[in-house]
Amino acid sequence: MTEPAGRIRTRIYHEDTDAGGIVYHTAYLRFAERGRTELLRSLGHDHRSLRFRDGGGFVVRSMAVDYAAAARLDDEVEIETEVVDVKGASLIMRQKVVREGRTLVSMDVRLAFLGAGGRAMRLPAAVRKTLDRCPGEGN
Repeated sequence: MTEPAGRIRTRIYHEDTDAGGIVYHTAYLRFAERGRTELLRSLGHDHRSLRFRDGGGFVVRSMAVDYAAAARLDDEVEIETEVVDVKGASLIMRQKVVREGRTLVSMDVRLAFLGAGGRAMRLPAAVRKTLDRCPGEGN
């Protein structure tokens, strides 16, 4: 089943959990990374293209995470991702890990766009234009 842009599904596997079958806190960061990657891909800006076509890529600058409830082994969860603010060389994405309509984890992630030398650079015009049109609270 195809999900709308900004939403992916995943199942919780044994590798994601501790000995009690509860998702280990860092697994949510991996889920969020997949959500951001798939949103960018759906907008035509996969990581390879950003690197070779645009000369840079996104890195996490900061992240605020709220762990409200735990996911467990074999749960199916959705990762929702939206762009909430776009600046010259950075953007903020809001992400949620949801199970059956309940938000388990929410996070605000600030991404910086870095060039080949590891220095911040302005978002390429095509990327900026796409992100500005991306639905979200701040756009």
